[in-house]
Amino acid sequence: MTRSERKCPLCSKPRTAEHSPFCSKRCRDRDLLQWLDDGYALPGPPSFSDIPQDE
Repeated sequence: MTRSERKCPLCSKPRTAEHSPFCSKRCRDRDLLQWLDDGYALPGPPSFSDIPQDE
């Protein structure tokens, strides 16, 4: 039985234990920057602060 090698989610290179689940510090930092720049979003209810209020 062969075990498939898990790959980096950004560049598909083999993962390293030091930077898991990424292959390098570069990919790890790219992923963090994506989170910090609101590049990823989690599903949830709409925010009421985004809806203009008519008063």
